[in-house]
Amino acid sequence: MLISKDDIAAFCEVLRKGGKKVVFTNGCFDILHAGHVTYLEKARSFGDCLVLGLNNDASVRANKGPTRPINSELDRAKVVGALKAVDYVVLFGEQTAETLIAKVRPDIYVKGGDYTLETLPEAKIVQSYGGRVEFVQMVEGRSTSNVIRKIQQGENE
Repeated sequence: MLISKDDIAAFCEVLRKGGKKVVFTNGCFDILHAGHVTYLEKARSFGDCLVLGLNNDASVRANKGPTRPINSELDRAKVVGALKAVDYVVLFGEQTAETLIAKVRPDIYVKGGDYTLETLPEAKIVQSYGGRVEFVQMVEGRSTSNVIRKIQQGENE
């Protein structure tokens, strides 16, 4: 379910008041692959509902370059939102999810194992209100960049 950035704070507050443990993660999720699915399933396992902050098209271009995203923000939202592990999707346009994290105030914030508490700008916000940060190891060899490279080179898996 796609929720507007304007409504996400109140929505997550209702979830928490209902006794739900809110988990949050974020990213581009441009071309969905097994690594994404594994990561999102693990993120969801930390709580009762998973809110996914999805970079909008402009922020993907800023983060990944002018040829990205491959799929539009609404198409990406529809695809990740259809996954059993993802309960809610919210689009955001900043380069980091700091502003969105401050609105969502998740009980648990999940990011890939390529980050650390020191390199993750959102971590300080989560820790400031007593939330927890968890890191999930990425699936080796699974990335959107690898998928794009294989397509461009005509490789099979």
